[in-house]
Amino acid sequence: MPLWLLALIYFFLLSLVLSIWAALGNTAALVSFIATSALLILIAIRTAMVIEVDEHELRVGRAHIALEFLGAANPLTSVELRALRTRDADPAAYLGIRFWSSTGVRIALHDSRDATPYWLVTSNNGDELVKALEPN
Repeated sequence: MPLWLLALIYFFLLSLVLSIWAALGNTAALVSFIATSALLILIAIRTAMVIEVDEHELRVGRAHIALEFLGAANPLTSVELRALRTRDADPAAYLGIRFWSSTGVRIALHDSRDATPYWLVTSNNGDELVKALEPN
C-alpha cells in the first residue's frame, strides 16, 4: 500500500483517537492510540499482495497456478491496464489488482479444464514479472 494511502487511513484513525480522548480522557486515548497504530500496521501487512514465481508455479496473493498452464505474459501501461480492468474486462478473468497500482501484467492461460482466459495482475515491476515467467 502506498504511503499516502496509509497516511490517509492513519489520519482517520487518529481522528477517532481524538474523539475518544475528548470523551473519555488520557488513558482511554492512549489505549486507543496504541490499538489504532497496531491496526494500521496490520492493515499494511494484510493488504500486501505478494507475487512469487518459482520453478513450479506462480502465486499471486492466495491464488496459484502451475507454470505449465501459463501462456504469454505482457506488461501493461497504465492506459492499457485501465482499459483492461474496466471497459475491456472479461468477467471470467482472475483479477489480482490493487487500485493504487497503475501498471501490471496480463498473463494468458492455456488450461482446457479452466474457463479463466487470463490473469490480470497489478505490479510496479511488471517487466521483472514477465522476465520471471519466461521459459528458460
